[in-house]
Amino acid sequence: MSYSVGQVAGFAAVTVRTLHHYDDIGLLVPGGRSHAGHRRYNDADLDRLQQILFYRELGFPLDEVAALLDDPAADPRAHLRRQHELLTARIEKLERMAAAVEQAMEARSMGINLTPEEKFEVFGDFDPDQYEEEVQERWGGTDAYRQSKERTASYTKEDWQRVQDEADELTRRFVALLDAGEPADSEAAMDAAEDHRRGIARNHYDCGYEMHTCLGEMYVSDERFTRNIDAAREGLAAYMRDAILANAVRHTS
Repeated sequence: MSYSVGQVAGFAAVTVRTLHHYDDIGLLVPGGRSHAGHRRYNDADLDRLQQILFYRELGFPLDEVAALLDDPAADPRAHLRRQHELLTARIEKLERMAAAVEQAMEARSMGINLTPEEKFEVFGDFDPDQYEEEVQERWGGTDAYRQSKERTASYTKEDWQRVQDEADELTRRFVALLDAGEPADSEAAMDAAEDHRRGIARNHYDCGYEMHTCLGEMYVSDERFTRNIDAAREGLAAYMRDAILANAVRHTS
């Protein structure tokens, strides 16, 4: 069985000119010729071409490829073992490079691409990077997490400052309502809860009422959230949870 230069070029995804060049330099001389003098390649030629392309992919210059393939001490199995070792090393290097790129993408997609000084200016003592591993573990597979990453990927310091300012303003509203003795199911408290939900939807991810109530429950079930929210006013986390629940009932019942 023999193949034309065009067929071999198609098999190997190389150009006919490349095969002509390999023939001219003696790297891959076809095993036969047609009556018209055209190159004809046999199975052994295809095996050699495969070896050539392996080494070329690994960055070997053509003269070194020729020396390796024409080494009388090497057998085909030795070439395969060597190529397997080289490819494995290449894969490991590429995986490390991919991991580094993924880390850079992750940092940017979270939108926390700020300097330490800017982080402190926007978030104060709270470092959003500190909880990223836990956030990814708990919610990394959710649509909300993916949507938030996509939405915040291009956020600048000014964007994050705006988001933080909106959150601070809502906190002051809730504190004022709580101080004034407004019940959590009052119109004013439920309106504040609705603005809270809309802010999440606008800045991070689509937040329906069911998800919003889950967030409210987390404010009191996770002591870290409770401690952070109650730093503004004792009992604020529970008040927000109750207002969020009342608002959800108002809109879904």
